[in-house]
Amino acid sequence: MQIDLSRFRETFFQEAAEHLAEMEAGLLRLEQNSFDPELLNAIFRAAHSIKGAAGMFGLEDVARFTHALESLLDGMRAGTITVTPEHSDVLLRANDVLRELLAAAADGTASPARMEAVLGELYVAQRSSPERADSPGRVREQDRKSGRRQYRVHFRPAAEIFAQGMDPLLVLRDLAQIGEPAEVEIDLASLPALASLDPEQCHLAWNVRVLTGKTEQEIRDIFAFVEDGAEIRIQVESAGTEPAAAPVATPAAAAQQTPANAREASIRVATSKVDKLIDLVGELVIAQSMAKEIADHFSTPRLSQLQEAVAVMERHIRELQERVMSVRMLPIGHIFGRFPRLVRDVSVQLGKDVRLQIAGEDTELDKSVVEQMGDPLTHLIRNAIDHGIESPEDRRRSGKPEQGLIRLAASHQAGSVIVEVSDDGGGLDTDAIRRKALERGLIGASDSLSEDQVRELIFAPGFSTAPAVSDLSGRGVGMDVVKRNVAALNGSVSLASEPGRGTTVRISLPLTLAILDGLLLKVGSETYVLPLVAIVESIRPAAGQVRLVAGRGEVALVRGEALPLLRLHGLFGIPTQVQDPCQGLTVIIEHGGQRFALLVDELLGQQQVVIKSLEANYRKVEGVLGATILGDGRAALILDVGGLSQVARRAGSVGLAA
Repeated sequence: MQIDLSRFRETFFQEAAEHLAEMEAGLLRLEQNSFDPELLNAIFRAAHSIKGAAGMFGLEDVARFTHALESLLDGMRAGTITVTPEHSDVLLRANDVLRELLAAAADGTASPARMEAVLGELYVAQRSSPERADSPGRVREQDRKSGRRQYRVHFRPAAEIFAQGMDPLLVLRDLAQIGEPAEVEIDLASLPALASLDPEQCHLAWNVRVLTGKTEQEIRDIFAFVEDGAEIRIQVESAGTEPAAAPVATPAAAAQQTPANAREASIRVATSKVDKLIDLVGELVIAQSMAKEIADHFSTPRLSQLQEAVAVMERHIRELQERVMSVRMLPIGHIFGRFPRLVRDVSVQLGKDVRLQIAGEDTELDKSVVEQMGDPLTHLIRNAIDHGIESPEDRRRSGKPEQGLIRLAASHQAGSVIVEVSDDGGGLDTDAIRRKALERGLIGASDSLSEDQVRELIFAPGFSTAPAVSDLSGRGVGMDVVKRNVAALNGSVSLASEPGRGTTVRISLPLTLAILDGLLLKVGSETYVLPLVAIVESIRPAAGQVRLVAGRGEVALVRGEALPLLRLHGLFGIPTQVQDPCQGLTVIIEHGGQRFALLVDELLGQQQVVIKSLEANYRKVEGVLGATILGDGRAALILDVGGLSQVARRAGSVGLAA
């Protein structure tokens, strides 16, 4: 029977990426504990799963390379190979090459040129390492010299094994390679009558007797990627140095003993399907807003019943929206997992000792936000190691431990996700930043800047205080990329630094890019939506509370703090009767650690809105995040809080530091 495996290729590559991430995390932990049997087994199983599935898809280079990697890991598991720092380096390089091989296979391009070189390193590592004198592997090997054991292996795969992209014959072939098959018997007991035969299902089972020096667990590992739903029994038949083990419980039997809620079930769903569902929920939210608008202006004896029905519908739609949005949510640990390797490699390259501490990796936010945060966080962590953490000698002279600390943390705060990258290094040198800014003409010699404003200069394009260009720094393409990428996600970046104590970069991100809670603002005849998460409060200024300050423009005095004032009608050129701030309302906004005031005519109330891309249907408009449809059917622009200050500065309204 010929099975078309092409439809399973995408699933294979997705699962292979997960196995690679598991392997890399395990290899990094292995450096700290060179003989952890459970950890070695987990790494081996991940490699074995990739090898087995790659063989089914005819990916010969992937299978050949993974076989060599698997052999080295097998020697480490058996104790015949001692794990050394050199082995860790080879294994991590092999993990990188395997990732490149899989990417090439997915794209249909040639295998990476360095594959053969690293393959050679794997073979050399297998031969060059002494065996651990006290390892279980040596003890087992001494026992095996007295004779191999004969096992009886019963294997009944899941009926759906072909639909899962697997082939039981490849498993049997792996079984044959570990020893000498003495007998292979096909079990036809479950074969149905011809009329009931389903060619897409497997109805066969196999009983195999094999003579081998492998342990029972090593035999069981062969079935690691086909064990779901399978019946597997392994028994020792011949007398040997190890006592016969009890039959291994099958996954099916184990599943019966496991509580139903012990493991959460999951399915793979195409992102395009989820996006379509979210679009439909968005249209439902708009329809609900329209129904509420009609109910609010409807006059009839049954008005109260209509309003009650609309309120019930609103509650259900809100719950539906939250449930659907949660489908697109991913834990930020999805990208956090790549950074232990980055910290290891960069710190070794720079001759520094750096430890990475991760917190809040289960914090969830929109899949597209998670995936686009990889580059900004990579830049921040590289900068923290290169510019923040001092050399071991300098840290020792400063009375600090030689090992530096970088902390990567995520948390939910006030409807947003906060991601912080902090280090315990020397902090930002504001004098060096000011000198470099003067050299580049970013500021003038007479400009008076606060310490916070000086620190913000590191986000300028091309800015760098590194004395020389290296592989890691000096080109000035780091922090401006961070700010630009975060701004593209409707987020903000702020800095805090203390000399000798370290630096913290704080990124605020929206939970989702599809729907937001907003405050409706009226300016002239126009209605705008301001994201609710950015609003601190709203006030009606009293006489004398708004003043004109030389060099700064208008400011609003709020509780002793002079906040830059932005007139929304002036920014967008909207005619309005409200020219005196005392006749309008001032909304206090916090963005990127800074506060400013926004003058509007009046507030119309809160409303949940669906974000429609303005750029996709028209063009990019600075200061505008997108558009939405209100309950009365009118279109309204959603304000981009981060962009408002930039528009105001160029218009000459206020000198607000970005």
